[in-house]
Order: sequence, then structure tokens, then C-alpha cells
Amino acid sequence: MTTTCSPAARLTPSGTPRVPPFAVISGAQVQRALQGREEHIVELVQVAYRLHAAGDSVNPPSSFLRFHDRPSSRIIALPASLGGETRVDGLKWISSFPQNVEGGIPRASAVLILNDHDTGYPFACLESSIISASRTAASAALAADWLSRKRPRPTHLGFVGAGVIARYIHTFLAGTGWSFENVGVFDLSPDNARAFRCCLEQSGAAGPVTVHDSAEQVIRLSDLVVFATVAARPHVHDPAWFAHDPVVLHISLRDLAPEVLLASANIVDDVEHCLRADTSPHLTEQLTGNRQFLDGTLEDVMAGRVTPPPDRPVIFSPFGLGVLDLAVGKYVYDQVAESGGLNVIDDFFHELNRYG
Repeated sequence: MTTTCSPAARLTPSGTPRVPPFAVISGAQVQRALQGREEHIVELVQVAYRLHAAGDSVNPPSSFLRFHDRPSSRIIALPASLGGETRVDGLKWISSFPQNVEGGIPRASAVLILNDHDTGYPFACLESSIISASRTAASAALAADWLSRKRPRPTHLGFVGAGVIARYIHTFLAGTGWSFENVGVFDLSPDNARAFRCCLEQSGAAGPVTVHDSAEQVIRLSDLVVFATVAARPHVHDPAWFAHDPVVLHISLRDLAPEVLLASANIVDDVEHCLRADTSPHLTEQLTGNRQFLDGTLEDVMAGRVTPPPDRPVIFSPFGLGVLDLAVGKYVYDQVAESGGLNVIDDFFHELNRYG
């Protein structure tokens, strides 16, 4: 059934709560709702960060489901609630199975459940790998902008890791006005690196793209460095690789050894979230016994409470907040609803009389 029903209509004529219709939104619908709207998605993410910093959100720690027989794989639950104009609760359930890539399918898959603010009833299930990649890339583009405002705008972009997240980050950088003289790429899989180079060249939004033989080459030649790997532990240890003071988007969170962070200015999305689960900042806290190496959050930078230094490397390490998924997911829902494309599951909630 296709309908334009919106969960905004929550009350019956008598003023009592009503159960919202439940809709399923496909990946194709998500992609249509987000494609070409990079600037708007970045703005949604910025608003979500500000709401979170103001306390108008609930964002508990993520829960990790790990497996004895599949140690490289995990499924993560990100519950959250976001206020402001969005006023929605929900849960992202996202899996990371790196071995999928060998079989020709993406590493990550996800769904997002949106719950009604007033009744708690879920009103939508959305394919969420696209939402997750988009909010991650929007966060990265937002950080690149704010962290480079007191220094020359980067013109040499480098990617360590050449998967889906790297592709989305490039799309969001290009879609928010960035251009680069050249782009460097390194991946442990040379085939992936070459495929990523072809993807960037075909997009028409990249300068000359070079595949490098090492992460060190990419880092030393780039003033904006993106880490988008599946590394489980630090593999970059030498602070000298960052002696040219780049802006570093440490999206995959576990690439950099503590000595690199200690030689840099460090910005996170949320302190408590980022300093857990053996992330690089968490390892640095364990090594030093304190959090003095942290300069602040991205919202601190946006609010003017923290100014990233122009004469040191600046590392942005985002754990990834569920409130960002809610902000982008609710936007997708509203776009699909306004277009009349909601696929509502009739009678999804069946027993609505307490006594049968």
C-alpha cells in the first residue's frame, strides 16, 4: 500500500493518542532522498551536534555484539533520541563483516528503526547503510571545514582505505564545494585502490588521482588525510609522518598509535563515546592515565570555545553518534512521505485492544 500518511498526525478527533502507520523504506528510496543534497545533510548533522551539546538528546553507549567464531565481525546497536524540530527516537542496528568484501558484497549492512516521540510506537524501518555512510561523510565534511578555517584550505587530499566510506566522504567533500589539486590513495588491496581511483576519475569531481604504495606516502603528501579502514589496532606509529601539520579525519578510529595523538591537537565528536572500545583516543587515555591530550569536541570548535592550532596536526576522531542517524533518517522519512512513496504495512500492529 502506498500512502502519504505522516506520523505527525498522532491524535484522534477526541485528542487521544493514535498508533502511527508502520512503513518500510528501501535503500533505493533512501538514495533518491539523499542524492545531490550533500549541503543540506551536512547542515542537518551540524544541527544534531548542537542539539546534542545542548543536552537536547539522549545517546547511550553503543552495544557491540561480537562472535567467538567470527572475531573480525560485529553488529552494533546505537540507540538514541533527538529533540529540536526532529523529535524522534530510534535505533540503528549495523553489522560489519569485513569478509563480505571478498565475496563481492559490501562490508556493512544496517537498518534504522524510528519511534514515535509521543507513543513510542515504531513508525518506520529504513535501509540504513546509505544513511550511515551519508551521516559519517557529512560529519567528516563538516569537520574538514571547521578544522581548516584558521589555516590555508587543504588542496591535497589523501585516503588511507578505499572502500564505501571513502567514496561517500569524497562525494560529500565535492558536494560541499571542496576541490583538490590532487588525490592520493592507499589500500592494503591494490585492486581496491585502483577501483577507487577509477571511481573518483569517473565522477569528474577529482583532480589527478594517484595510487600509492604505502600509507606513509599518502600522509606525507596530503594536507587533508582521511582514514577509512577496518583496522582493529594502530598501524601508524610515527609522528614524523605528520610533520607538515595536516588536518586528519580519523574516521575509522583505530589507525593511529597514541604517540601520534600526543603529538597532535585532538578533536572528538563526544568525549565519553570516543574514549571506549579500544579506539586510538581510548588507548591514549590508558597510556597516559588522563584526557589532557584532548582539545575538545567539534561542537566546541563550532561554538568558538576551541580554536584548532594552525601549526600542529589536527586529528578529528568521531565515534559516530546515533543522533546523527536519527537526524538523517527522519529527513529521509519526511522526504518519502511528502512524495507519496511510503510503503505502509497494513495491520503491522495487530492487537491494539488491551483486552482482545
